[in-house]
Order: sequence, then structure tokens, then C-alpha cells
Amino acid sequence: MTAGQMVTSPSGEEVVLGEIGQTVLLDNARVRVWEVVLEPGEFQPWHLHHNPYLVLNLESSPCHMDWLNGDPPRHIEETVGGVIFRLPSPVHMLTNDGDKPYRNRLIELKDLGEEAVGDPPAGSPDSVATVSGLPVVFDTDEVRAYDVDLRPGEQLTLPADRPAFVRITMSGSLPDGDVAYHPAGQPQLLTNTSAAHYLGRLIELKYLGKG
Repeated sequence: MTAGQMVTSPSGEEVVLGEIGQTVLLDNARVRVWEVVLEPGEFQPWHLHHNPYLVLNLESSPCHMDWLNGDPPRHIEETVGGVIFRLPSPVHMLTNDGDKPYRNRLIELKDLGEEAVGDPPAGSPDSVATVSGLPVVFDTDEVRAYDVDLRPGEQLTLPADRPAFVRITMSGSLPDGDVAYHPAGQPQLLTNTSAAHYLGRLIELKYLGKG
């Protein structure tokens, strides 16, 4: 976490950094998940990422990122349900330029950044097969994201011999944006107990898979 850290801009101005999100929803040795919510015109103050991270959009609005080093702004408009992977980058801030709220789940991958507590198991992306029956919506060497759509009463089994998963609810039997962590070695049975479709994203931490 970066809140309180002092940095200096190219003009010599001293800036006190804020956090990368408003609320920590989940934090363990592997990942930290933040809620980021910006109302129209609001901004997330200057901050710095120490770990690679994923962004899962829950509510979209046009935004832009300003860079403390003076680089041109980056304008972004994410897709609801879309997943983005980002490496640590220079100090920046995020502003909501639209007329709707912006909301996401930001997942820090501690094993790949400065907060690693030890070397993760060596893995090979080709050695990690997809979870049967789930559409893949995002895939890199490090992580893979699946679309989860369960009708009322349907179940999904997360196999025990796979790398860890982070599950984020989009809508359904749990509050939207709800987050859970499923470690390797523990088979999990997910059941949609509501009368509506369960929609979510399942993030597989491929880099934890043993090659």
C-alpha cells in the first residue's frame, strides 16, 4: 500500500500518495482486492502500484489517467465485465469524466510484485488447461478469466488440482461485486441458490500452476 508515501514531481512539487482504491475487500498472501468507485467528476488521487494487477469493470464511464511525470493522459472506457491486466506504472491518478458512476474490482497479484512472500511455484502457461465448460473471456501467460453463468440450481465444481481462483460476482444470488478466494487443493462446489441467473467472473492464477 502506498498511502502516505512522499514523491516529487518533475517540477519539484512534493506529492503525498493516496491508496489505489477506497476499500480493501479481500487480502491474503497471494492477492489483495480493492473496490474503486468514482462518481462523475471524482478522481482517485495520485497513487503507485507495487504489484501487477487486474481490473474487472462493474460500472463503466469514460475516464482518463494523468501521469505525475507529465506524460500525455490516457483516455479509457472499459466494458462492463471486461478484464484488463496492467503492470506497475509511474505515479498516476484516475478521473471519471462521464455522467455515470465508475466502479471496478482491482486485484493486486502480490506474487508477481514487490509484496511477494516467496517464489511462487514455477508454471508453464501451456500446462494449465481451461476449466471445462466455461467460456474464456481473457487470457495471458499469468492469468485467465472465465465467464460464469449459472441458472437457478446449477452447480460448478472448481477442481482441487488447479491453481488458485478469485471469484467476483456480477449479479445473482450474491451481492454484485462480492469477492471470494479459492485456494488450490480444496475442491469447491458453487451452487446458484437464487431464482435468477448467477453471473460472474472466475480469475485463474495460472502462474501458480506447477509445470
